[in-house]
Amino acid sequence: MRRLSPLTLFVLSAFGWILALTAAWSVVSAWTSYPVGVLSHMALEQGAPMWVRQVRLSPGAMEVDTAISVPVAQAGGRRGEVSIEVRPAHYAYGLPIFLALVLAARGKGRLTRAVGGYVLLLPFQAFSLTMSALMQMVLAAQTDIRLLRIAQWQMEAIIYGYQWGSLVVPTLAPILLWLWMDRQFVSDVLVRGWRGALPVAPS
Repeated sequence: MRRLSPLTLFVLSAFGWILALTAAWSVVSAWTSYPVGVLSHMALEQGAPMWVRQVRLSPGAMEVDTAISVPVAQAGGRRGEVSIEVRPAHYAYGLPIFLALVLAARGKGRLTRAVGGYVLLLPFQAFSLTMSALMQMVLAAQTDIRLLRIAQWQMEAIIYGYQWGSLVVPTLAPILLWLWMDRQFVSDVLVRGWRGALPVAPS
């Protein structure tokens, strides 16, 4: 029976760990992502004080009362201030991906890398959550820069930041972080296995 290569073993192990850890993470994500909400709370109050009146944070949810006033339907022309809700766990799913890669790579110091990775991922996840909250505010104001009291380039920066924060950062950040923290394993196993899989050029 042919023995599996280290690269194949890593891929199969990583896939299995991702499935198992994602299932476990879905149970505790409200608590593991709570620090993400704390960082986002601070970023919103410091970065957008003209919009944010109050932020209420609880495990699994962050509610933001804004100073953005919009017309209320069927209210006689009266206006009301917008409140939004975002869920920190929606942008923290990179944690089980990172942990799965660490466990699949084996080696010493896995616990240290796991804890360090969890802490280092928090700012990236908070960025995604913050941009999601800002984007909801922009949409609530129907992208009216006069109502938002910002310049056109600022609104475009929020839109691009939201796209990066929702589509790229949650998945890419844990992978890049693991590649850096486990670079010796990457060099010894992944790069060497990839080179070995390349077809040999004819002499």
